[in-house]
Amino acid sequence: MPGRPDDMARRFELDRPRLRAVAYRILGSLSEADDALQEAWLRADRADTSEVANPSGWLTTVVARVCLNLLRTRDTRREEPLDDASRGRTAAAGTGADPAEEAQLADEVGIALLIVLDTLGPAERLAFVLHDMFDVPFDDIAAMLDKTPAATRQLAARARRRVRGVPAPDADLPRRRRAVHAYLAATRGGDFDALVALLHPDVVLRADAAVVPTPEPFTVSGTERVARGAMASTGRARAAAVVLVDGRAGMAMAEHGRLRVVLRFDFAADGRITGIDVIADPARLNELDITGAD
Repeated sequence: MPGRPDDMARRFELDRPRLRAVAYRILGSLSEADDALQEAWLRADRADTSEVANPSGWLTTVVARVCLNLLRTRDTRREEPLDDASRGRTAAAGTGADPAEEAQLADEVGIALLIVLDTLGPAERLAFVLHDMFDVPFDDIAAMLDKTPAATRQLAARARRRVRGVPAPDADLPRRRRAVHAYLAATRGGDFDALVALLHPDVVLRADAAVVPTPEPFTVSGTERVARGAMASTGRARAAAVVLVDGRAGMAMAEHGRLRVVLRFDFAADGRITGIDVIADPARLNELDITGAD
């Protein structure tokens, strides 16, 4: 039975946790998710909802459309310099977003999943999140995207393959993936000795100019120097996850759901790390094929 405006307001408040979860998974940013909910309510409050038979489903559609518009305006997001990240964090704080809450949400959703989602196009991301994570029917999603249900299924399927990862024809991949997990754990925990044990004596780390940033790319060699460099990135490592980078075991770091830095690893026959490429240049990041690792 269609409801009155005050019924819709009550329904919005009851559904707010779910609507916020939808927005966060689509956008990857808590502050943007809260902004999307505010905009969605403004639209809902202005709309004639007297004939809405399924208020929860209708509100989910409104939130999803707002999020889709935000995703489509993000085309320049990878062109932001890395040193703008701190300004981004300040702006997010100004919207009332709680960094601790955002970190908790990222852990609950999975940092690796958020990183891979950020590599998807807006339509793929929306189709995957709504269908695979919130059971929204493909017919409903197709209407939001102005596509056929069959085309929407294909979008979700492509996104699903990227999220799950494509097994590489590499018998050593499981061992190398474990080594990257150990590298990430040691960096997060500040365990210098554990890092040194993972590195080959001739290890070389190469970083592009956007990493620090510096005027030029730089190179660091030797186990102790490379390990000390990793210790300096302990904070970033908390927002990192193991992924496949061009089919190889690697690591990616995100800020507010946006891909910022990728590490590609080379290995010796004994499994120790011989090379680390640290990539932060937006143009280079866009060229990488990043998928789920596990």
